[in-house]
Amino acid sequence: MMNRKVWIAVLWGMCLCLLNCAESDDTVAPPPPVVEPPETNLPEVMVYLTKANESVKFAQQEGLVGAAVANASINLTINPEIGYQDIDGFGFALTGGSAQHISQMSDAAQDDLLQELFGTEGDGIGISYLRISIGASDLDASVFSYNDLPQGETDMDQLQFSIEPDRAVLIPLLKKILEIKPDLKLMATPWSPPVWMKTNGASKGGRLLTEYYDSYALYLVKYLQAMEAEGITIETVSIQNEPLHGGNNPSMEMSADEQNEFIKSSLGPLFAAHNISTKVVLYDHNADMTSYPISILDDEETRQYVDGSGFHLYAGDISALSSVHNSHPDKNIYFTEQWFGAPGNFSGDLQWHIREIIIGATRNWSRNVIEWNLSSAPNLQPHTDGGCTACLGGIEISGNTVSRKAGYYVIAHASKFVVPGSTRISSNYTGEIPNVSFLTPEGQIVLLALNNTDAYKTFNMTQGELSFSASLDAGAVATFVWDPNQTIE
Repeated sequence: MMNRKVWIAVLWGMCLCLLNCAESDDTVAPPPPVVEPPETNLPEVMVYLTKANESVKFAQQEGLVGAAVANASINLTINPEIGYQDIDGFGFALTGGSAQHISQMSDAAQDDLLQELFGTEGDGIGISYLRISIGASDLDASVFSYNDLPQGETDMDQLQFSIEPDRAVLIPLLKKILEIKPDLKLMATPWSPPVWMKTNGASKGGRLLTEYYDSYALYLVKYLQAMEAEGITIETVSIQNEPLHGGNNPSMEMSADEQNEFIKSSLGPLFAAHNISTKVVLYDHNADMTSYPISILDDEETRQYVDGSGFHLYAGDISALSSVHNSHPDKNIYFTEQWFGAPGNFSGDLQWHIREIIIGATRNWSRNVIEWNLSSAPNLQPHTDGGCTACLGGIEISGNTVSRKAGYYVIAHASKFVVPGSTRISSNYTGEIPNVSFLTPEGQIVLLALNNTDAYKTFNMTQGELSFSASLDAGAVATFVWDPNQTIE
């Protein structure tokens, strides 16, 4: 048996060994390796912003876009692989009053304004679609047609037809605009035919007498030919402005059955006989009466002459445009008119028109958006006796001074970036951030978004491998533009 001293020595040695090992232990886990942050895949994004409080109006912004944020409650996904309708353009009605306001400016001020409205460089907003009236609208100084006759006279062959009333102001102005924007698209719309063709013999209300169907079709053909002779091509023609509203001056009521018969028996065949390529747009009224355009398109004989249907939104829901599209997906949808009412509310007008018209109409298959109307004067003149007394323009002109109103910014957020030939593409819709996206012919992606809440909102946007975030104040509108093939290094 080992004696006690030996045991003590062994135990003491073991303790020293353990103590020494603990002090020199090199088995502690090494520090974690340095991990490179993942690629951000953040595209180079150009942003234009308008705030509801008017502190920022269609101004390019730096620093509004950042990396995608974790746990975002709002995520927008843009998919350019899913396409919908092509886009023809965005713009205004160029009423007789609008033409008058612009033409009364000095040459220099007028040139600057037209470059801003129709040019694309610098501050140009690139308006690409205008609607003009065939004869007078209610925003002309007086009612006229291109074949006004003494009471009791008629002119079945339109021998006295003349566009002379437009030669002084409208036609010269259109020629100036076309020099700046040669690919500008024009829609022409009658408010009323010559009164001698109507049941009541008056500019307000009444209906087109059936015995004048062929003569009125010839009237429209002569108009298109006369404008073409001036170098002004009309892209689309609608049959009648607001055919279910006969209370304006000028105006005319026209039922769906009447419009159907007029197109089928008179206008369509005459267009074909004269090789008129202008596209025929029917209805041109509110979204609450989809049965009107659908019933006409259901007629196979008529359908061959019709390109599509036009809509306003003084009644109904913007989703009705999709109902008409779904009934006849081979026919186009156009949004042709929406007013801004005096005295105006910048915040409310901006948000409603962006949400319902720019976003809403295009998400429901419209190829264009036309607002009513391009310009107004401080006294809201001119208008006809019985015409609109509270219609605001996108701009207000007083002498050479131009004030930009809500309508200007509504159109600018789309027209400057969504050029004709762009295609609407897929993006998910949210009630908090209504949006619509497009792919341009140059391959850029354009996303237009509205903060439709009363609070500051941050949201993510994802397109393929690219992702980024942005924040918008309550009621703010932003247009985001990026090239999917370019990212920030």
